[in-house]
Order: sequence, then C-alpha cells, then structure tokens
Amino acid sequence: MTKYLISFPSSAMLQSPQDLQEASDATRAIVREAKEAGIWVFGGALDETVVPAMVDAKGVTTKGTYPETRHLDGGYCILELPSYDEAVAWAAKLAAACRCAQELRAFHYDPES
Repeated sequence: MTKYLISFPSSAMLQSPQDLQEASDATRAIVREAKEAGIWVFGGALDETVVPAMVDAKGVTTKGTYPETRHLDGGYCILELPSYDEAVAWAAKLAAACRCAQELRAFHYDPES
C-alpha cells in the first residue's frame, strides 16, 4: 500500500474561534475513523513557535531553513491506503472537516520504510 501525505497551510484555517473549534472536533472524528480503519500512520501540526533549524552532517545547527520551505506550516497526516482514489476520498473527508482544501501527495515507495 502507498502512504499519502494530506496537508493544509495554516493560512487556510482562518476561522472564527467557534468555527475553528467545530472544525477541530470534526477533524478529530475523522482521525479516530482513520485509526479504527487501520490506515492512520501519523498526523499533527507543525509548532510554529519553534524556529526551524538546518542540521549539517557534523551536527552543527543554524537557525533557518531552505528558502523553498521557509513557509512550511499547518496540519499534516499520513495515511496508508490501497489506491489514489481512496486517498482522494479521505482528503475530501478532511477537507469537509477542516473547512479548507487539502493538498494530497504520494510518498515514493521504499521497501525499507
């Protein structure tokens, strides 16, 4: 089966506090459903209060990130599914719960992962 990344940027979740709570509750219900279905791999949101760091091969860290990813934020989940069509269906469920479109990407298959 293929692992799929379903995500959205923080800017897509500009909602009133009440709407945000309702979206969070609805999303958690989808997460529980995915766990019960045995397709949940991982999920969460990036902590935007923690500054990203670049770590080189010697373990030296510097604050910052690649220019292409400096705006990486928001919520993510990884589901393991038998088909792209099923990934689209789960992304649609999450879009309805979150009240914003979801980005869908497939991970390259690696037998070691």
